[in-house]
Amino acid sequence: MWTRQHKQRNTGRLIIPALCAVFVSYFGYHAYHGEFGITSRYRLQAETADLQAQLDAVKARRMELERRVRLMHDGTIEKDMLDEQARGALNLSRTDEITIMLPETAN
Repeated sequence: MWTRQHKQRNTGRLIIPALCAVFVSYFGYHAYHGEFGITSRYRLQAETADLQAQLDAVKARRMELERRVRLMHDGTIEKDMLDEQARGALNLSRTDEITIMLPETAN
């Protein structure tokens, strides 16, 4: 009768821990670098801060425009304000006036 004897191999004991290490590495990498990972969170927070600054600037500009429009409503219209706005929009002046051209400021 023949008997087979197998030598004990250590590689069989390393298969499951190696697969677990691969899965943990894969999910760890994507938790840090993935679309919804840690680095994306910081990038989105920076973009949110930039957009909030733009929103604040637009709100300030809107408040200024609303204030100027309020000056031209019925009952509170000022002739000076109306005259200034009309001349600026139409780029006109009278013949007896001196016009001083100023550089346009960036708002």
